Amino acid sequence: MKRAIPVVVLSIAGLVPVWLYQPSAGSSTVQATTPAPSSASSSSSGSSGSNVVTSSTINTEKGPVQLQVTFDGTKITAVKMLQQPDHPQTTAAVPKLVAETLRAQSADIDTVSGATITSEAYKKSLQATIDDNAKRASAASSSPSSSASSSSSEQASKTVDGTAVDTEKGTVQVQVTFSGTEITAVRMLQQPNHPQTTAAVPKLVAETLRAQSADIDTVSGATITSGGYKESLQAAIDAKG
Repeated sequence: MKRAIPVVVLSIAGLVPVWLYQPSAGSSTVQATTPAPSSASSSSSGSSGSNVVTSSTINTEKGPVQLQVTFDGTKITAVKMLQQPDHPQTTAAVPKLVAETLRAQSADIDTVSGATITSEAYKKSLQATIDDNAKRASAASSSPSSSASSSSSEQASKTVDGTAVDTEKGTVQVQVTFSGTEITAVRMLQQPNHPQTTAAVPKLVAETLRAQSADIDTVSGATITSGGYKESLQAAIDAKG
């Protein structure tokens, strides 16, 4: 009997490591990951129908007014002031005009008290962009059967904005339309509010269409504007590639 007791004790001692070795119930975990959301819906419904239209500059006695309006189809989604009079009343009026535009979805909005001149120029400029967007939409939805022969020329047509060149007379910026490599139209986005500039611009544009380059003569009496025009024009030509 005395020998049996050590054997039993040793047996019990041998089982202790086995009991201590059993795995903990919380030692294994399963990580569930949520798949990243697919970007297909946001990219497919992105800005494919958006159209950005820049208005011509309207010169007022308070200063120039120019808008850039973003459309999604016919809906106005954003209005950006490219030019506006440097005046506290104008600064206060612009947010109201933009908010009212987004609400009304038209240029039929109220004039802001204290900023009548800016408001009227804003509404006139806004209406011009709405009309331009409607024309573009109408042209895009024209008969597809007749577009087969003209699609290649339309695809080759490209409109490029030149850089805005600041001169001592004012800012000069042109927008140039190309058909292939040919310059087919030049539009002034910004120009000094000066009689000599007003008289010079048609001559500069006509000379550009003739020369098909920015290597044109300076218009007498409008040297500074001519220099800014040619610089902006060359930038547009270079950007077109």
